Amino acid sequence: MSRNVRKVVLAYSGGLDTSIILKWLLEEYQCEVIAFAADLGQGDDLETVRQKALDTGASKVIIEDLREEFVRDYVFPAFRANAVYEGHYLLGTSLARPLIAKRQVAVAAAESADAVSHGATGKGNDQVRFELSYTALNPDLKIIAPWRQWQLKSRQDLLQFAGTHGIPVPVTPEKPYSMDGNLLHLSYEGGVLEDPWREPDPEMFRMTVAPEDAPDTPAYVEIDFEQGNPVAVDGDRLGCAELLARLNELGGANGIGRVDLVENRFVGIKSRGVYETPGGTILRMAHQAVESITMDREVLHLRDGLIPRYASLIYNGFWFSPEMKLLQETIDAAQENVWGRARLKLYKGSCQVAGRKSTRSLYQSEYATFEEDRVFDQSDADGFIKLLGLRLRLQASLGKKE
Repeated sequence: MSRNVRKVVLAYSGGLDTSIILKWLLEEYQCEVIAFAADLGQGDDLETVRQKALDTGASKVIIEDLREEFVRDYVFPAFRANAVYEGHYLLGTSLARPLIAKRQVAVAAAESADAVSHGATGKGNDQVRFELSYTALNPDLKIIAPWRQWQLKSRQDLLQFAGTHGIPVPVTPEKPYSMDGNLLHLSYEGGVLEDPWREPDPEMFRMTVAPEDAPDTPAYVEIDFEQGNPVAVDGDRLGCAELLARLNELGGANGIGRVDLVENRFVGIKSRGVYETPGGTILRMAHQAVESITMDREVLHLRDGLIPRYASLIYNGFWFSPEMKLLQETIDAAQENVWGRARLKLYKGSCQVAGRKSTRSLYQSEYATFEEDRVFDQSDADGFIKLLGLRLRLQASLGKKE
């Protein structure tokens, strides 16, 4: 193995898995290891992460601030599509992986590395997301997936390995669940959460207060959209990362965005995940509110039919695929008229639309009113309904003949 790989770029977080993997790569491949850490707004002390990687044996540590790129080029495109997986999951981890992989490939090119590595297990989705991205961007790179190679079979094995090698890790036997975070969400899985009947520990949550502990007075927020992208909160124009962070703070304070989901992984396993997505939950509802008055009916319905396929492509790791490019261009074309403002009411875990308006609104009160109007001739509906019912009439007559 050591003869096949000279230098590897490892997607490194400083957590349990990648801490072990860094040391394992050094021992197993006898190669140089560059640790790559992405700042996606997860809130980690990245200088501590840097020092830990160096102490564990990395020849170099590269840390990049990708918060703005993450929200602008990955989160917002997905939210222009109202992407949601299996009705609940807003794809926080799924959207982060292709960006991390993209930057790993770039670092590998800059550092003349011949391999890349990640900490995803052989049971999960992330292995697919990372490796399909590597393949799409540079198929010549070797890919090392330690969980599919080593003899370590469980989190307990990793904890024992860490203890033997003196590697400090943030997971303990008393708190054995995994976390993954970025500006869009926090996810929790594994350990005590593997029992789908067991309610999550209230102390586990980091981004949101419990809905029952949220303020007794509703909070209101107004969000402006231009071509489907959020650009301002309560009249303040903000950068992409700053805007999402603002909504995270507001949503978290009002208990918005908790999801407890048993989802279907790409590999065929059902998995229980618990998520916090406060800002994303607000954004999706606000976006749909503005769309409701600005998008043509048939365009809206056609786009909505694409959402499950679009979300599955993200979830399953095909961000850099030709079909994803085609879908994104179609969805973005449908967003050209989505300009306007949504007002939302946040109260103890619920997020409700309280108003929407737009200078490009297709909603016209003079047509929609139930009161007397001068623009709509109700007798026109006679012929409309007769033509709609013609095929039903023919079908019914056939039944009578039979």
